[in-house]
This record gives sequence, structure tokens and C-alpha cells, in this order.
Amino acid sequence: MADRAFRTMLEGGSYFEAPRWRDGQWWVSDFYRHTVSRVAAAGGPETVVLEVENQPSGLGWLPDGSLLVVSMKDQRLLRLTDGEVSTHADLSAVCGGHLNDMVVDAAGRAYVGDFGFDLMGGGAPAPASLKRVDPDGTVTVVAEGLRFPNGSVITPDGGTLLVGETWGNRFSAFDIAADGSLGPRRTWAEFGPEPVGGSVEELLGQVVVVPDGCTLDAEGHVWVADGFGSRVLRVAPGGRVVEEIAAPDGLGTYACALGGDDGRTLLLCCAPDFYEHTRAPAREAVLVATEVAVPHAGLP
Repeated sequence: MADRAFRTMLEGGSYFEAPRWRDGQWWVSDFYRHTVSRVAAAGGPETVVLEVENQPSGLGWLPDGSLLVVSMKDQRLLRLTDGEVSTHADLSAVCGGHLNDMVVDAAGRAYVGDFGFDLMGGGAPAPASLKRVDPDGTVTVVAEGLRFPNGSVITPDGGTLLVGETWGNRFSAFDIAADGSLGPRRTWAEFGPEPVGGSVEELLGQVVVVPDGCTLDAEGHVWVADGFGSRVLRVAPGGRVVEEIAAPDGLGTYACALGGDDGRTLLLCCAPDFYEHTRAPAREAVLVATEVAVPHAGLP
């Protein structure tokens, strides 16, 4: 396990997620303050770009520069254009739980996952689908049977989508066709057998790595936050962990992104835990950064 120096980039959050690097700045959602913010490359203070009443998550951009934001609890995808907010797509008809993270490709097609079940309410785990939202707002289910699709990346050639499955002990891969449709699911990285059980508690005893937010590097490895491991892992195709960084101060780590001017700054979203009832009233989440050897590649 590598010992690294961390820089604190921003304090006082509730629960940061979906970090992105764009136009020389960091962008990040905060679930329970209901904000999407920009943060300078050197760190805070933050500039709030958008408030999302129903909880923001995944972020991305259309080719015209419009910002897309997942609105989790009402299962919509919002679009911010020239200061005006509109509904880009309503995905409620094809969701089994909160809408969650996404990745937007170079053509403006958003690939979005959902929880599949009521996680915070103690619901029984259930598979979820992956949705594609085209630039005109059309929604298409492009993959089914995923175990909580979460952090996602697209390879630099635009040809492969990698999706972390939080309760699946794996990353899945899909070939992306020219029209945005996906080929069959295949396992890109496997950390253990697929967990089985009728409750989150049963699954917890079987997960080896709990993939959350992630980012791709120029050697084709994925840095992924291990949602129950208080760490980020650099994962090679197949699932071998080639590097591990423990979060500072024993905090949990729930998402990460590569950015900075040279693409070698790894930003971590850290908090004591992920539960809504503990995070919503607190302001203990932080963004921290450390440097790595291999720069960012692909999307986001």
C-alpha cells in the first residue's frame, strides 16, 4: 500500500460524488447540500453552479457545452444551458431505484445507471438496467441485469464502455456501436464470485471490492473507489489490483477522478460513511488530492 501526501481541496461537504475535470477546474456534486460546484485546480473555495432539489449525482457535457446533471430522486436528467435549467430526459419509467452515475460520450449520448432497489430504505437488492439518453432526450434501455451499475468510463477510442457493478464484485465491459447501442456484457475485471442474497447485509459478507466512482488512465487501468474499503485501487484488465491508496484519516472514499493540467492529479471524494441519515445533517465530507504517475485518458 502506497504512502502518499494528500492536499485538501475542499472541506465542509455533506457527501461528494461524480468528480470531473473540465476547463481547468474540478466539478463535483454534493448529494445532501443539493449542489453542483466548481473548484479551482489548486482547491477551494467552491462556486455553486446549480442547485438540484432531488439530489445531484453524475455529471457530463453535451457537445455544445451544456451541462448534464443526474437528478437522483425524481429520476430525471437535467440540462443547464446558458444559465437555464430544463429536463433533458425523464427516466422514471425505466428505473428501479435512484438514478445514479453516468458517463457522456463525445457525441453527447449519456449512459446512466440506477440503484435497482431502495438502498436507503432497506429494500431487497435487485438487478438494474443501463440507459442511454441521446442528445435529443430519447431514452433507450441498452443493458439489463446489472448489479447496481455505478461509476463508468469510456475508452479513448470511444469503442468500449466500462461499468463498475457495486454489488457484483466486478467491472463489466460493453462494445459501443456507431449508433450508441451496446454489445453483450462481458467481464472486464472480477474481484470475486457474484454475491447472492436477499439483503444488503448478506451481500456485504461476500463483496471483495465495492466499485463506486472511477476514472481511466492512459495505460488502460481503472482507478476505482472501493465503497466499503476506505481506499482507491488501480485495477488492471482482469481484476488484478496493481496499486492501492488508503484514504486519509480513515475516511471512506466513494469516487475519484484524474485531472489537473497534466492529468496526473487524482481527486478523491471522502466522507465518514455513505448513509443519508448520517451525512445529510453533517458537513464532514472533503475533497483531497494526490499525485500519480500515469495520466488520465478517455471519458469522463
